[in-house]
Amino acid sequence: MTAPATTPDLLGMRLAHRIMRGDLHRLTAVAQRLGAGEPCDVRRAKALTRWVTTLADEIHHHHTVEDELTWPLIERSAGTAVDLTVLSDDHRALDPLLDDLRRAAAGFLDAPIYPERAAVLADALARVRDLLDEHIENEEAELFPVIERYVAAADRQEMEKAIRKGGPPMGFVLPRIAEVTTSDELAAIKGEAGSVLVLLLALLRPRHARRVRLVFGTS
Repeated sequence: MTAPATTPDLLGMRLAHRIMRGDLHRLTAVAQRLGAGEPCDVRRAKALTRWVTTLADEIHHHHTVEDELTWPLIERSAGTAVDLTVLSDDHRALDPLLDDLRRAAAGFLDAPIYPERAAVLADALARVRDLLDEHIENEEAELFPVIERYVAAADRQEMEKAIRKGGPPMGFVLPRIAEVTTSDELAAIKGEAGSVLVLLLALLRPRHARRVRLVFGTS
């Protein structure tokens, strides 16, 4: 019998970070292209703003769970070995930027034929992108080693279950996870989750690919 893991598995957090950062970078790039005059019809505008607003909700959910569940667990486990002040300050700075992003997305959807609306959206995306890039790099460099040293694997597993509740739809999350995993990571996820996940991913991928082509102009 395999002994229970004693070191927390942080792959889920790493993948969540990758998909949020990756989306922010590619959404900023496409909004900048639209701001420079690339055509955008109503169908594409609706798909783009739906992606942006769902991502904003995903980011908010992620850092809210960290504030309410993850940070307290780390503080209980690590005590004075950790100082979460800077990371918590980042979260407080992020919420107004997410509100600005939602307003910019609504303004773009209202009039996608005007490149200046897309330019406002691109600027709002870039501000969230830059803050989240710095925040996640600091979190993974400074906090992940603390989690691995002090937090029990069983506690982290319970945390993962809580994190999955209330997040964005699986149809939005799962194909994007598959996009950012290495082959070894994806194989490990499939091995743990079983055939149901493999089937679900196969069902979701075609629709996701169509959405990617529509929003970003790529496959």
